[in-house]
Amino acid sequence: MMNVKDLIEKLNTQKSLTLEEYFFILDNYTEKDAEFAKKLAVQIRKSVYGNAIYIRGLIEVSNYCKNGCLYCGINRDNKSCTRYRLSMEEILSCCENGYKLGFRTFVMQGGEDNHFTDEFVCNVVKEIKARFPDCAVTLSLGERSYDSYKALYDAGADRYLLRHETADSEHYSMLHPSDLSLKTRIECLENLKSIGFQTGCGIMVGSPYQTNEHLAKDLKFIEEFDPQMCGIGPFLPHKDTVFADKEKGSFELTLFLLSLIRIMKPSILLPSTTALGTLREGGREMGIMAGANVIMPNLSPDTAKDKYMLYDNKLRTGLESVEGLEKLKQKFASIGYEIVTDRGDYKKQ
Repeated sequence: MMNVKDLIEKLNTQKSLTLEEYFFILDNYTEKDAEFAKKLAVQIRKSVYGNAIYIRGLIEVSNYCKNGCLYCGINRDNKSCTRYRLSMEEILSCCENGYKLGFRTFVMQGGEDNHFTDEFVCNVVKEIKARFPDCAVTLSLGERSYDSYKALYDAGADRYLLRHETADSEHYSMLHPSDLSLKTRIECLENLKSIGFQTGCGIMVGSPYQTNEHLAKDLKFIEEFDPQMCGIGPFLPHKDTVFADKEKGSFELTLFLLSLIRIMKPSILLPSTTALGTLREGGREMGIMAGANVIMPNLSPDTAKDKYMLYDNKLRTGLESVEGLEKLKQKFASIGYEIVTDRGDYKKQ
């Protein structure tokens, strides 16, 4: 049987492992193996994207949600959540501010809010594209029909992020109410990809009841689905959910998984998430140094930032200001990286 380092090298060469091999890595890796994977991931990322780190302007458009996902602070059953939704004018104002700062991708993220009809979202996307034609638009608005996704794509949206959360259907049912299913989530992802979106999936690391078998399935799913983006971050509990007392996800395991995904998918757009920065000071920088190449400062109005709480103690960085972005650029320049202000599209190899 190969050791973990051999399997990581095999993944680098073949870009594919068996389910059993992924499980073996996760069940047996050491700190030394993680360090090896990190160095290899950074080397691979640099071969595709150089020293570029892409910034995305995150706009949290609504914290209304029709779903009852058990881990999420804005789920429909949380009566303590103070709800809001941004108007078209407010969203465009966020884009205006972001554009002046140098952002060339805007990410509209929100709960599954029925107010955000195809007509409304299409109108917003068209207006963003009309005002800022050199910008990309990413949407993260949950499960919708094929026709809905097609309308959003035709309106000009470029990318869509829909985290699959777990590739195991039984585990999925432990995290979601009975009206949601992994089958539907996967169908949505396949629809997005077939329409032409740069498509992103992703997981929570350390979500309740998660095992290494589940994570091995996630890695195999990511390998086979071949997304252009992948959002992974540690599970962080929210005080008003049934998982309030569950343990946080592992910071170190999240970094290791970032490295493995970069090795598996050299061109993937891989965010270093706010959740990483929330779990550990300097966490987002450490995510970049493990193979990630995207950071998403929050352009939402201050009133929205305080209400869009998927988990407790969400990091507030100030990176969305001129001074904050300048500090970010200086920080990454000191370790050999460059914050770039272009669309940062997926580079197909």
